[in-house]
Formats: sequence, C-alpha cells, structure tokens
Amino acid sequence: MKILEVGSRNVTGTPFGQRFRHADYVGFDIYPGDNVDIVGDAHKLSSHFDPDEKFDLIFSSAVFEHLCMPWVVAEEIHKLLKVGGHVFVETHFSFASHERPWNFFQFSDMGLRALFNSSLGFELIEKGMSNPICGYYGHDADDYMKYRPLTELYCHSEILCRKVRDVSDFEWRNADVNSIVDGTSYPKGTKKYKLP
Repeated sequence: MKILEVGSRNVTGTPFGQRFRHADYVGFDIYPGDNVDIVGDAHKLSSHFDPDEKFDLIFSSAVFEHLCMPWVVAEEIHKLLKVGGHVFVETHFSFASHERPWNFFQFSDMGLRALFNSSLGFELIEKGMSNPICGYYGHDADDYMKYRPLTELYCHSEILCRKVRDVSDFEWRNADVNSIVDGTSYPKGTKKYKLP
C-alpha cells in the first residue's frame, strides 16, 4: 500500500510515519524535519511526484487550517490518489488561533465535504465533528455577547472519502453546488435566530 501524509513533520511528538512500517509511506511537509521525506508546497503537491505515481491513501492531520487555498490542495490530492483510493482529513472546527499569520480557516464537516465533493470525483464514506468544547464569550466581547455561553463547539472536524473516478476538467465555478452539498439546503429560518 502506498500512503502519503500531507503535513508530516513531527510537531506533536507522535509522528504517523512509524505506524505505517509495512507500507510504502511518504511524508510531505513545507519544512524539513523528523518524518519528512519530501519538502514542498501542498498547493503544488502533484508537481513533486512522477505523473504516473498514485497513492492508495492520502491523509492529513491539523494542516488544512494552515492552507491559504485548501480547494487547490483538494484538487492536488485528487490528482495523486488512485481510483478506489481513500483520503482522510482531520482539521479544526473551533480552536485557538495558532501559527499565525498562517491560520486561515476553520472547517465544519460540511466545509470539508464541500472540498472533497462528488463533482471532484469523491464518494463520502464518513464525516463528522469530534471533541466537544464548552466555551463562553470573554470580557472583551461586545456587551450583548459578554460572558454568554457558546454551544455546538467541537475541536475537530474530519472526513473520509473514496475517489470513485478521475476528473480532468474540474472547475470550481462550473461545479454543481447541489452536488457539492449532497442535496442539502440552507435552513429556511422560519424563526429568528437568537444568541444563547
């Protein structure tokens, strides 16, 4: 099995590469370091590999919030993944601002699904949010929000998809939005939204 980790540098003390000793594992990161085999920009991921090189699994943990154009990286992952291969991404939904100024986005599970969508050739296996957070607005918040509790916070969001087909002419502007959001619609909002 060929496995590619995007954002593989050991910054947490638990490198994933050692868990895949029986696979052909490649660690990719923007900086050199422990657990990094190839150094480069994820926005140009496919340019670091031979055109015919494909992976069975591409995964990324706590990286997508640091990508200035994550939709480009989703396309790059598509280029490198075998048909029938899997992509797993775990990132942040709610988390403290970190590694600034390169902290661009926070994602819900639907935000990840918008990136790894059926128009781009991905079939959803599972998505979700995990690690609930209890929080409240701080003393510097606007008066109407100050110290109010926050609900529905989760530290992480994650998605697991299978690539079901190659797509060579994908354009975000031409993608079918209904397909991207899996046929869901924005809530009608029949009642007024109230802060907690």
